[in-house]
Amino acid sequence: YTTKFLRDLCDLWDRHGSGLTNMHGSTGDIVFLGTTTDHLEPMFFEMTHELNQDLGGSGSNLRTPECCLGKSRCQYACYDTQEVCHQLTNEYQDELHRPAFPYKFKFKFDGCPNGCVASIARSDMSVIGTWRDDIRIDQEAVAAYIGGEIQPNGGAHAGKDWGAFDIQKEVIDLCPTECMWLEDGKLKINNRECTRCMHCLNVMPRALRIGNDRGLSILVGAKAPILDGAQMGSLLVPFIKVEEPYDEIKEIIEGIWEWWMEEGKNRERLGELIKRQGLAKAISAIGATPVPQHVQEPRHNPYIFWKEED
Repeated sequence: YTTKFLRDLCDLWDRHGSGLTNMHGSTGDIVFLGTTTDHLEPMFFEMTHELNQDLGGSGSNLRTPECCLGKSRCQYACYDTQEVCHQLTNEYQDELHRPAFPYKFKFKFDGCPNGCVASIARSDMSVIGTWRDDIRIDQEAVAAYIGGEIQPNGGAHAGKDWGAFDIQKEVIDLCPTECMWLEDGKLKINNRECTRCMHCLNVMPRALRIGNDRGLSILVGAKAPILDGAQMGSLLVPFIKVEEPYDEIKEIIEGIWEWWMEEGKNRERLGELIKRQGLAKAISAIGATPVPQHVQEPRHNPYIFWKEED
């Protein structure tokens, strides 16, 4: 931006606030610190109408959504992260501008499980691209990796002599579900067991490609340590096809918000509510049917609890 734009911002904040700013906050925004209620609406009006600048907020509202580069730069992107992020930012302007929630709420959009914006660790709703068919294999390229004609990891280790590439040691033995093996010089994958960890695709990008039946998974409840320690997101929806105008995604968002606004205590993040009331409540809030992917481990007690209406 220009120095004039920065001066205009500073002048605006001298008129309506403390003059203190934060350049830039951890979310990448310019932050204005400290004013009184009667200045909020006039400042809002000047910011949007005279400076033509959008305004978020750092109260109990939707924080600035964030995404990876997605299809603009990346061969692994399973959906257009930038487009979905843009559309949902526009859709939920009210929730960005005027706090309505028990506490802050963050969306982050990762195009694939590599997670370049770390959505699974730091967003109340994490949207991660995935696929549900088979990883595509180019066996000629696999042979070229084994034969040393193509550098592993996209040549990222060029300049260091790590020795010859060993597919058994560097790919197959590192698969977390042991779903890969070599057979007659060809790489085989049991795709039913694949958990999309991305390791094999990252090491051999010219030999392996993401599947063609692409969509996204939605996880909820991640946060940094505030009340109850750090939490990673829990799987809410295993797979959704990404189709404009994204109504299915919006229904899930609004169902979760409705439940959280009804049940959440003041300054309680979504993840803390889920920990307090259980993931089953979040699943029923969006009208979904529980599936095996929701279960982390078998039950510890033999009791089954019925809902009142059942």
